[in-house]
Amino acid sequence: MRFTPIVKNLLILNIVFYVVVQLDVAYGASVYGGSGGYLGLENLLALHYPTSPLFKPVQLVTHFFMHANLMHIFFNMFALVMFGPPLETMWGPKRFLTYYIACAFGSAALHLTYTWWDMNQMQDMIAAFQANPSMDIVQAFFSGTPFDLVELEASLNNGESLMNELLELKRDIPMVGASGAIYGLLLAFGMNFPDYKLMLIFLPIPIKARYFIPILILVELFLGFQRYSWDNIAHFAHLGGALIGFLMILYWRKFDPPTGQRWN
Repeated sequence: MRFTPIVKNLLILNIVFYVVVQLDVAYGASVYGGSGGYLGLENLLALHYPTSPLFKPVQLVTHFFMHANLMHIFFNMFALVMFGPPLETMWGPKRFLTYYIACAFGSAALHLTYTWWDMNQMQDMIAAFQANPSMDIVQAFFSGTPFDLVELEASLNNGESLMNELLELKRDIPMVGASGAIYGLLLAFGMNFPDYKLMLIFLPIPIKARYFIPILILVELFLGFQRYSWDNIAHFAHLGGALIGFLMILYWRKFDPPTGQRWN
C-alpha cells in the first residue's frame, strides 16, 4: 500500500520514539542495573495522572508516540499503515492529521476521567474502612487487581496502609500508546468504508467493517468495566479516541464536508 505523507511521518515518529526510549532503558540497565532508564524517558514521556509527582504537561502530547513493547507498537503501526492511507487520501493531509491528534487527545481525556472516577471510588472505600474497619472492604478494594491479600499479609491493622499504597500506585501508573488515535482511525474507516471486509488474525473470517468496528468497540467497553486482574490495557483510552472520532465525523458530515478547498 502507498504511504501517504502524514501516515509516513507518524510512522517514523513512533518508531524513533520507541527506539530512543528502548536505548535509554538498555543503557540505564547497563549503568545502574535497574529498569528506569539512564534519562528516565519512559516516566518522563508517558502520561501520568495530573496529581502524580511524575506528571508533566508535555506528556499530554508525548504519550501517544510512546509504546510499551514491540508487540504494542507493531500492531498500532500495522493498523496505522492499513487504515490511515485511505482516510488521508479521502480527507487530505491537514484534515487527517487534525482528526488523528484530536482522537489522541480524546483518548487521554477519557482515560484521565475514568482514572479520576476510579480513584474517587477507591478513596470512598478507604473512608468507609476508616469509619468501620472490615476485611470485606479490603477484599473488595483489591478485587480486580493482581495482588494477593495472603501474600500481602493483609489484616485490619495494615488494611488502610495497603489500600493507600494501591491508591498511590494507581495514581502513578503511566499510560502510553497511539491506540486511542488508532481506534479513531478504525471508527472512521468503518463509517466511510462500511462494506470493506476485515479479519482478525486469530479469527480469519471476513466481516464487513460496519459490523466489525461496533463489535470491537463493545468488547472494549465490556473489558473496560470488568477490570480483570490480568488486563492492564487502558480500554477507556481506546474508547475515548473512538468517541471523539465519531463526534468529529458527524460534525464534518453535517457542517463541514471536505470539499478539498478549506482543508487541502
